[in-house]
Amino acid sequence: MADTTAKLLRGRLLTFTSAPGGPEDTSAYTYEDDGALMISNGVIKARGSYADVKAAALEPFEEIDHRPYLLMPGFIDTHLHFPQVQVIASWADQLLDWLNDYTFPAEQKFADKTHGDRIAQGFYDCLLANGTTTAVAYCSSHPNSVEAYFEEAARRGMLMLGGKTMMDRNAPEALCDTAESAYTDSKALLEKWHGEGRAHYVITPRFAITSTPQQLEAAGTLLKEYPDCHLQTHINENHNEIAFTKELYPDAKDYLGVYEDFGLLGPKTLLGHCIHMNDRELGVMRETGSVAVFCPTSNLFLGSGLFDKNRTEAAGIKTSIATDIGGGTSYSMLRTLDEGYKVLQLQRQRLHPLETFYWATLGNAKALSLSEKVGSLDVGTDADIVVLNAKATRPMALRMETVETLSEELFVLQTLGDDRSVVETYVAGVPQKPADLDAAGL
Repeated sequence: MADTTAKLLRGRLLTFTSAPGGPEDTSAYTYEDDGALMISNGVIKARGSYADVKAAALEPFEEIDHRPYLLMPGFIDTHLHFPQVQVIASWADQLLDWLNDYTFPAEQKFADKTHGDRIAQGFYDCLLANGTTTAVAYCSSHPNSVEAYFEEAARRGMLMLGGKTMMDRNAPEALCDTAESAYTDSKALLEKWHGEGRAHYVITPRFAITSTPQQLEAAGTLLKEYPDCHLQTHINENHNEIAFTKELYPDAKDYLGVYEDFGLLGPKTLLGHCIHMNDRELGVMRETGSVAVFCPTSNLFLGSGLFDKNRTEAAGIKTSIATDIGGGTSYSMLRTLDEGYKVLQLQRQRLHPLETFYWATLGNAKALSLSEKVGSLDVGTDADIVVLNAKATRPMALRMETVETLSEELFVLQTLGDDRSVVETYVAGVPQKPADLDAAGL
Protein backbone atom coordinates (compact mmCIF):
# COMPACT_ATOMS: atom_id res chain seq x y z
CA MET A 1 0.00 0.00 0.00
CA ALA A 2 2.73 2.45 -1.01
CA ASP A 3 1.57 6.07 -0.96
CA THR A 4 1.90 7.72 -4.38
CA THR A 5 1.89 11.22 -2.86
CA ALA A 6 5.44 12.55 -2.50
CA LYS A 7 6.41 13.45 1.07
CA LEU A 8 9.25 15.43 2.55
CA LEU A 9 9.99 14.33 6.11
CA ARG A 10 12.00 16.86 8.12
CA GLY A 11 13.90 16.02 11.27
CA ARG A 12 17.19 14.80 12.61
CA LEU A 13 18.40 11.87 10.48
CA LEU A 14 20.52 8.93 11.62
CA THR A 15 21.48 6.03 9.38
CA PHE A 16 24.38 3.59 9.49
CA THR A 17 26.78 2.67 6.70
CA SER A 18 28.76 -0.03 8.53
CA ALA A 19 29.19 -1.62 11.94
CA PRO A 20 30.65 0.97 14.34
CA GLY A 21 34.14 0.12 15.49
CA GLY A 22 33.57 1.91 18.79
CA PRO A 23 32.26 5.09 20.39
CA GLU A 24 34.45 7.36 18.26
CA ASP A 25 33.73 5.73 14.90
CA THR A 26 31.85 8.56 13.19
CA SER A 27 32.58 7.02 9.78
CA ALA A 28 30.06 4.24 10.45
CA TYR A 29 27.01 6.50 10.33
CA THR A 30 25.54 9.63 8.77
CA TYR A 31 23.80 12.19 10.96
CA GLU A 32 21.96 15.33 9.81
CA ASP A 33 20.89 17.76 12.53
CA ASP A 34 18.33 19.42 10.21
CA GLY A 35 17.79 16.77 7.59
CA ALA A 36 15.10 15.66 5.19
CA LEU A 37 13.95 12.61 3.29
CA MET A 38 12.05 12.87 0.02
CA ILE A 39 9.76 9.89 -0.40
CA SER A 40 7.79 8.90 -3.49
CA ASN A 41 6.04 5.63 -4.39
CA GLY A 42 7.23 4.02 -1.18
CA VAL A 43 10.93 4.64 -1.85
CA ILE A 44 13.47 7.17 -0.52
CA LYS A 45 14.30 9.44 -3.46
CA ALA A 46 16.60 11.92 -1.74
CA ARG A 47 18.35 12.38 1.61
CA GLY A 48 20.39 15.27 2.94
CA SER A 49 20.06 18.64 4.57
CA TYR A 50 16.56 20.03 4.65
CA ALA A 51 17.52 23.05 2.52
CA ASP A 52 19.20 20.94 -0.16
CA VAL A 53 16.51 18.27 -0.41
CA LYS A 54 13.71 20.82 -0.57
CA ALA A 55 15.50 22.93 -3.19
CA ALA A 56 16.11 19.90 -5.41
CA ALA A 57 12.50 18.67 -5.38
CA LEU A 58 11.16 17.94 -8.87
CA GLU A 59 7.53 17.25 -7.97
CA PRO A 60 4.88 18.59 -5.60
CA PHE A 61 5.13 17.14 -2.11
CA GLU A 62 3.56 17.14 1.32
CA GLU A 63 5.95 18.40 4.00
CA ILE A 64 5.83 16.77 7.44
CA ASP A 65 7.94 18.39 10.14
CA HIS A 66 9.13 15.91 12.75
CA ARG A 67 11.59 18.21 14.47
CA PRO A 68 13.11 17.84 17.03
CA TYR A 69 12.67 14.09 16.77
CA LEU A 70 15.11 11.52 15.42
CA LEU A 71 14.35 9.71 12.14
CA MET A 72 15.93 6.29 11.70
CA PRO A 73 15.32 3.19 9.55
CA GLY A 74 12.44 1.10 10.86
CA PHE A 75 13.49 -1.60 13.30
CA ILE A 76 13.99 -5.16 12.07
CA ASP A 77 13.12 -8.18 14.25
CA THR A 78 14.80 -11.37 13.03
CA HIS A 79 13.02 -14.02 15.13
CA LEU A 80 9.54 -14.20 16.67
CA HIS A 81 6.47 -16.43 16.72
CA PHE A 82 3.23 -15.12 15.24
CA PRO A 83 1.00 -17.74 16.98
CA GLN A 84 2.41 -16.85 20.40
CA VAL A 85 0.70 -13.47 20.76
CA GLN A 86 -1.46 -14.97 23.52
CA VAL A 87 1.44 -16.87 25.09
CA ILE A 88 3.63 -13.90 26.01
CA ALA A 89 3.77 -13.32 29.79
CA SER A 90 2.88 -16.91 30.68
CA TRP A 91 4.39 -18.04 33.98
CA ALA A 92 6.72 -20.79 32.92
CA ASP A 93 9.50 -23.21 33.72
CA GLN A 94 12.15 -23.80 31.07
CA LEU A 95 11.90 -24.28 27.33
CA LEU A 96 10.44 -27.77 26.82
CA ASP A 97 7.88 -27.42 29.62
CA TRP A 98 6.90 -23.99 28.33
CA LEU A 99 6.30 -25.36 24.84
CA ASN A 100 4.06 -28.15 26.12
CA ASP A 101 2.18 -26.10 28.72
CA TYR A 102 1.52 -22.93 26.72
CA THR A 103 2.81 -22.79 23.18
CA PHE A 104 1.37 -25.93 21.68
CA PRO A 105 -2.16 -25.35 23.06
CA ALA A 106 -2.13 -21.78 21.72
CA GLU A 107 -0.90 -22.85 18.29
CA GLN A 108 -3.71 -25.38 17.87
CA LYS A 109 -6.19 -22.50 17.64
CA PHE A 110 -4.66 -21.43 14.32
CA ALA A 111 -6.42 -24.21 12.46
CA ASP A 112 -9.25 -21.67 12.45
CA LYS A 113 -8.52 -19.01 9.84
CA THR A 114 -10.82 -16.51 11.57
CA HIS A 115 -8.72 -16.76 14.71
CA GLY A 116 -5.54 -16.27 12.69
CA ASP A 117 -6.97 -13.21 10.96
CA ARG A 118 -7.90 -11.59 14.27
CA ILE A 119 -4.54 -12.32 15.89
CA ALA A 120 -2.71 -11.04 12.81
CA GLN A 121 -4.33 -7.63 13.20
CA GLY A 122 -3.22 -7.35 16.81
CA PHE A 123 0.23 -8.75 16.03
CA TYR A 124 0.95 -6.18 13.34
CA ASP A 125 -0.46 -3.37 15.46
CA CYS A 126 1.98 -4.31 18.22
CA LEU A 127 4.94 -4.38 15.82
CA LEU A 128 4.15 -1.02 14.27
CA ALA A 129 3.43 0.62 17.63
CA ASN A 130 6.99 -0.24 18.57
CA GLY A 131 8.59 0.97 15.34
CA THR A 132 9.22 -2.48 13.85
CA THR A 133 8.67 -2.49 10.10
CA THR A 134 10.16 -5.87 9.13
CA ALA A 135 10.17 -9.16 11.03
CA VAL A 136 10.88 -12.85 10.54
CA ALA A 137 8.17 -15.05 12.04
CA TYR A 138 7.32 -18.66 12.63
CA CYS A 139 3.67 -19.30 11.79
CA SER A 140 1.91 -22.39 13.15
CA SER A 141 1.89 -25.75 11.37
CA HIS A 142 -1.42 -24.80 9.73
CA PRO A 143 -1.35 -23.27 6.22
CA ASN A 144 -4.21 -21.03 7.43
CA SER A 145 -1.81 -19.25 9.78
CA VAL A 146 0.58 -18.45 6.93
CA GLU A 147 -2.28 -17.07 4.85
CA ALA A 148 -3.41 -14.84 7.73
CA TYR A 149 0.15 -13.66 8.36
CA PHE A 150 0.98 -12.67 4.79
CA GLU A 151 -2.48 -11.31 3.96
CA GLU A 152 -2.27 -8.83 6.82
CA ALA A 153 1.29 -7.88 5.91
CA ALA A 154 0.15 -7.21 2.34
CA ARG A 155 -2.70 -4.99 3.55
CA ARG A 156 -0.15 -2.88 5.40
CA GLY A 157 2.50 -2.99 2.68
CA MET A 158 5.13 -4.43 5.02
CA LEU A 159 8.26 -6.37 4.09
CA MET A 160 7.79 -9.50 6.17
CA LEU A 161 9.36 -12.93 6.23
CA GLY A 162 7.71 -16.08 7.53
CA GLY A 163 6.66 -19.63 6.92
CA LYS A 164 4.67 -22.65 8.03
CA THR A 165 6.24 -24.47 10.96
CA MET A 166 7.19 -28.02 9.98
CA MET A 167 6.91 -30.59 12.79
CA ASP A 168 5.93 -34.21 12.67
CA ARG A 169 6.72 -35.57 16.16
CA ASN A 170 6.99 -34.69 19.87
CA ALA A 171 4.03 -32.33 19.66
CA PRO A 172 0.24 -32.74 19.99
CA GLU A 173 -1.33 -34.73 17.17
CA ALA A 174 -3.41 -31.71 16.16
CA LEU A 175 -0.21 -29.82 15.37
CA CYS A 176 1.75 -32.57 13.67
CA ASP A 177 2.09 -32.79 9.93
CA THR A 178 4.15 -35.40 8.05
CA ALA A 179 7.35 -35.12 6.10
CA GLU A 180 5.33 -35.31 2.88
CA SER A 181 2.55 -32.88 3.87
CA ALA A 182 5.05 -30.40 5.31
CA TYR A 183 6.92 -30.41 2.00
CA THR A 184 3.74 -30.15 -0.09
CA ASP A 185 2.10 -27.43 2.02
CA SER A 186 5.30 -25.41 2.37
CA LYS A 187 5.96 -25.57 -1.36
CA ALA A 188 2.43 -24.42 -2.21
CA LEU A 189 2.64 -21.51 0.25
CA LEU A 190 6.12 -20.61 -0.94
CA GLU A 191 5.04 -20.51 -4.57
CA LYS A 192 2.05 -18.37 -3.68
CA TRP A 193 3.72 -15.84 -1.39
CA HIS A 194 7.48 -15.67 -2.00
CA GLY A 195 8.13 -12.51 -3.98
CA GLU A 196 4.48 -11.48 -3.91
CA GLY A 197 4.71 -7.78 -3.13
CA ARG A 198 7.15 -7.49 -0.25
CA ALA A 199 6.66 -11.04 1.09
CA HIS A 200 9.58 -13.44 1.63
CA TYR A 201 8.89 -17.08 2.42
CA VAL A 202 11.02 -18.84 5.04
CA ILE A 203 11.37 -22.63 5.15
CA THR A 204 10.65 -23.38 8.82
CA PRO A 205 11.44 -26.69 10.54
CA ARG A 206 10.80 -25.79 14.19
CA PHE A 207 13.82 -27.65 15.57
CA ALA A 208 15.39 -31.09 15.51
CA ILE A 209 13.26 -32.41 18.37
CA THR A 210 9.97 -31.90 16.49
CA SER A 211 11.17 -33.10 13.07
CA THR A 212 12.02 -36.62 11.98
CA PRO A 213 15.03 -37.18 9.72
CA GLN A 214 12.59 -37.54 6.83
CA GLN A 215 11.14 -34.12 7.50
CA LEU A 216 14.53 -32.42 7.78
CA GLU A 217 15.43 -34.07 4.49
CA ALA A 218 12.26 -32.57 2.99
CA ALA A 219 13.24 -29.13 4.32
CA GLY A 220 16.67 -29.53 2.74
CA THR A 221 15.07 -30.48 -0.56
CA LEU A 222 12.94 -27.34 -0.48
CA LEU A 223 16.01 -25.22 0.21
CA LYS A 224 17.83 -26.75 -2.75
CA GLU A 225 14.82 -26.15 -5.00
CA TYR A 226 14.37 -22.55 -3.81
CA PRO A 227 17.85 -21.32 -2.81
CA ASP A 228 16.73 -17.68 -2.68
CA CYS A 229 14.48 -18.49 0.30
CA HIS A 230 15.55 -18.21 3.91
CA LEU A 231 15.46 -21.11 6.37
CA GLN A 232 14.91 -20.68 10.10
CA THR A 233 15.14 -23.04 13.05
CA HIS A 234 16.36 -23.20 16.66
CA ILE A 235 19.60 -24.52 18.14
CA ASN A 236 21.43 -24.85 21.47
CA GLU A 237 18.93 -22.85 23.49
CA ASN A 238 18.57 -25.09 26.54
CA HIS A 239 20.59 -27.96 28.05
CA ASN A 240 17.62 -30.34 28.21
CA GLU A 241 16.83 -29.57 24.56
CA ILE A 242 20.41 -30.37 23.58
CA ALA A 243 20.38 -33.67 25.48
CA PHE A 244 17.08 -34.72 23.90
CA THR A 245 18.37 -33.84 20.44
CA LYS A 246 21.43 -36.07 21.00
CA GLU A 247 19.11 -38.95 21.94
CA LEU A 248 17.07 -38.46 18.75
CA TYR A 249 20.10 -38.03 16.47
CA PRO A 250 22.85 -40.16 18.05
CA ASP A 251 24.94 -40.28 14.88
CA ALA A 252 25.17 -36.50 14.45
CA LYS A 253 28.47 -34.86 15.42
CA ASP A 254 26.58 -32.37 17.61
CA TYR A 255 23.36 -30.32 17.50
CA LEU A 256 24.46 -28.27 14.49
CA GLY A 257 25.59 -31.49 12.86
CA VAL A 258 21.93 -32.52 12.58
CA TYR A 259 21.16 -29.52 10.37
CA GLU A 260 24.49 -29.85 8.59
CA ASP A 261 23.75 -33.46 7.62
CA PHE A 262 20.50 -32.44 5.92
CA GLY A 263 21.90 -29.48 3.98
CA LEU A 264 20.06 -26.83 6.00
CA LEU A 265 22.96 -24.40 6.52
CA GLY A 266 23.86 -21.38 4.42
CA PRO A 267 24.00 -17.57 4.32
CA LYS A 268 20.20 -17.33 4.54
CA THR A 269 19.90 -19.78 7.43
CA LEU A 270 18.77 -18.11 10.66
CA LEU A 271 19.64 -20.11 13.77
CA GLY A 272 17.74 -18.93 16.82
CA HIS A 273 19.62 -18.65 20.14
CA CYS A 274 23.08 -20.26 19.59
CA ILE A 275 23.83 -20.03 23.32
CA HIS A 276 25.63 -23.29 24.08
CA MET A 277 27.82 -23.68 20.99
CA ASN A 278 30.96 -25.77 20.74
CA ASP A 279 34.00 -24.76 18.69
CA ARG A 280 33.21 -27.15 15.85
CA GLU A 281 29.71 -25.73 15.51
CA LEU A 282 31.03 -22.19 15.34
CA GLY A 283 33.49 -23.22 12.66
CA VAL A 284 30.76 -24.80 10.53
CA MET A 285 28.57 -21.73 10.94
CA ARG A 286 31.43 -19.57 9.70
CA GLU A 287 32.11 -21.84 6.73
CA THR A 288 28.46 -21.93 5.69
CA GLY A 289 27.70 -18.27 6.44
CA SER A 290 24.82 -19.20 8.73
CA VAL A 291 23.45 -16.46 11.03
CA ALA A 292 23.25 -16.56 14.84
CA VAL A 293 20.12 -14.88 16.23
CA PHE A 294 20.37 -13.44 19.77
CA CYS A 295 17.06 -13.36 21.70
CA PRO A 296 17.90 -11.74 25.04
CA THR A 297 14.50 -11.36 26.69
CA SER A 298 13.45 -14.97 26.04
CA ASN A 299 16.87 -16.31 27.05
CA LEU A 300 16.47 -14.55 30.40
CA PHE A 301 12.76 -15.31 30.82
CA LEU A 302 13.19 -19.04 30.20
CA GLY A 303 16.52 -19.23 32.04
CA SER A 304 18.25 -20.59 28.95
CA GLY A 305 21.65 -18.93 29.28
CA LEU A 306 23.74 -15.98 28.10
CA PHE A 307 24.60 -15.43 24.44
CA ASP A 308 28.33 -14.83 23.90
CA LYS A 309 28.48 -12.12 21.24
CA ASN A 310 32.24 -11.63 21.33
CA ARG A 311 33.04 -15.31 20.91
CA THR A 312 30.46 -15.74 18.16
CA GLU A 313 31.57 -12.75 16.13
CA ALA A 314 35.27 -13.48 16.72
CA ALA A 315 34.58 -16.81 15.03
CA GLY A 316 33.52 -14.87 11.92
CA ILE A 317 29.78 -15.39 12.30
CA LYS A 318 27.08 -12.85 11.47
CA THR A 319 24.76 -12.06 14.35
CA SER A 320 21.34 -10.46 14.64
CA ILE A 321 19.08 -9.52 17.55
CA ALA A 322 15.40 -10.35 18.01
CA THR A 323 12.45 -10.25 20.40
CA ASP A 324 11.43 -13.94 20.19
CA ILE A 325 7.82 -13.21 21.09
CA GLY A 326 6.22 -15.01 22.97
CA GLY A 327 9.13 -16.50 25.00
CA GLY A 328 10.42 -12.96 24.64
CA THR A 329 8.76 -10.41 26.86
CA SER A 330 8.41 -7.30 24.69
CA TYR A 331 7.61 -6.40 21.09
CA SER A 332 9.88 -3.37 21.51
CA MET A 333 13.32 -3.51 19.93
CA LEU A 334 14.29 -0.74 22.36
CA ARG A 335 13.49 -2.99 25.32
CA THR A 336 15.22 -5.88 23.55
CA LEU A 337 18.38 -3.82 23.01
CA ASP A 338 18.33 -2.86 26.68
CA GLU A 339 18.12 -6.49 27.82
CA GLY A 340 20.77 -7.49 25.29
CA TYR A 341 23.05 -4.84 26.76
CA LYS A 342 22.54 -6.35 30.22
CA VAL A 343 23.17 -9.92 29.04
CA LEU A 344 26.47 -8.80 27.55
CA GLN A 345 27.35 -6.66 30.59
CA LEU A 346 27.18 -9.82 32.71
CA GLN A 347 29.96 -11.19 30.51
CA ARG A 348 31.96 -7.93 30.54
CA GLN A 349 31.14 -7.31 26.90
CA ARG A 350 30.27 -3.63 27.04
CA LEU A 351 28.09 -2.62 24.10
CA HIS A 352 27.98 0.99 22.89
CA PRO A 353 24.58 2.43 21.86
CA LEU A 354 25.87 3.12 18.35
CA GLU A 355 26.49 -0.63 18.05
CA THR A 356 23.04 -1.59 19.34
CA PHE A 357 21.13 0.75 17.03
CA TYR A 358 23.24 -0.46 14.10
CA TRP A 359 22.30 -4.01 15.12
CA ALA A 360 18.54 -3.31 15.13
CA THR A 361 18.64 -1.62 11.72
CA LEU A 362 21.39 -2.16 9.13
CA GLY A 363 23.01 -5.01 11.05
CA ASN A 364 19.82 -7.06 11.06
CA ALA A 365 19.18 -6.16 7.42
CA LYS A 366 22.63 -7.45 6.47
CA ALA A 367 22.06 -10.61 8.48
CA LEU A 368 18.92 -11.16 6.37
CA SER A 369 20.73 -10.31 3.10
CA LEU A 370 18.17 -7.53 2.61
CA SER A 371 20.26 -4.39 3.14
CA GLU A 372 19.63 -3.21 -0.42
CA LYS A 373 15.96 -2.82 0.52
CA VAL A 374 15.73 -2.07 4.24
CA GLY A 375 17.83 -1.14 7.24
CA SER A 376 19.09 2.27 6.12
CA LEU A 377 17.89 5.65 4.89
CA ASP A 378 19.86 5.32 1.67
CA VAL A 379 18.39 6.64 -1.57
CA GLY A 380 16.64 3.82 -3.40
CA THR A 381 15.72 1.84 -0.29
CA ASP A 382 12.16 1.26 0.88
CA ALA A 383 10.81 4.13 2.97
CA ASP A 384 10.42 2.22 6.24
CA ILE A 385 11.16 4.78 8.95
CA VAL A 386 10.72 5.17 12.69
CA VAL A 387 10.46 8.58 14.37
CA LEU A 388 11.81 8.58 17.94
CA ASN A 389 11.30 10.93 20.87
CA ALA A 390 13.90 10.63 23.64
CA LYS A 391 11.77 12.85 25.93
CA ALA A 392 8.59 10.78 25.67
CA THR A 393 8.20 10.15 29.40
CA ARG A 394 8.96 12.22 32.50
CA PRO A 395 12.02 10.14 33.48
CA MET A 396 13.36 10.42 29.94
CA ALA A 397 12.78 14.16 29.76
CA LEU A 398 14.55 14.72 33.07
CA ARG A 399 17.53 12.64 31.94
CA MET A 400 17.66 14.40 28.57
CA GLU A 401 18.21 17.75 30.33
CA THR A 402 21.81 16.58 30.90
CA VAL A 403 22.42 14.82 27.58
CA GLU A 404 25.00 16.41 25.30
CA THR A 405 25.75 13.83 22.58
CA LEU A 406 23.91 11.66 20.07
CA SER A 407 25.26 8.51 21.71
CA GLU A 408 23.88 9.59 25.08
CA GLU A 409 20.49 10.21 23.51
CA LEU A 410 20.49 6.77 21.92
CA PHE A 411 21.33 5.20 25.26
CA VAL A 412 18.42 7.00 26.90
CA LEU A 413 16.10 5.67 24.18
CA GLN A 414 17.49 2.17 24.63
CA THR A 415 17.39 2.14 28.42
CA LEU A 416 14.17 4.03 29.14
CA GLY A 417 12.25 3.95 25.86
CA ASP A 418 9.33 1.84 24.69
CA ASP A 419 6.34 2.31 22.37
CA ARG A 420 5.73 5.74 23.92
CA SER A 421 9.03 6.87 22.38
CA VAL A 422 7.79 5.98 18.89
CA VAL A 423 6.19 9.12 17.46
CA GLU A 424 5.41 7.56 14.09
CA THR A 425 6.18 4.48 12.04
CA TYR A 426 6.27 4.76 8.25
CA VAL A 427 5.87 1.69 6.07
CA ALA A 428 6.76 2.32 2.42
CA GLY A 429 6.18 6.00 3.13
CA VAL A 430 2.77 5.55 4.77
CA PRO A 431 2.35 6.57 8.45
CA GLN A 432 1.04 3.50 10.24
CA LYS A 433 1.57 3.68 13.99
CA PRO A 434 -1.75 2.61 15.54
CA ALA A 435 -3.46 5.47 17.34
CA ASP A 436 -4.59 3.37 20.28
CA LEU A 437 -3.48 -0.03 21.53
CA ASP A 438 -5.84 -0.45 24.47
CA ALA A 439 -7.75 -3.71 24.78
CA ALA A 440 -10.78 -2.32 22.98
CA GLY A 441 -8.61 -1.50 19.98
CA LEU A 442 -7.74 -5.18 19.56
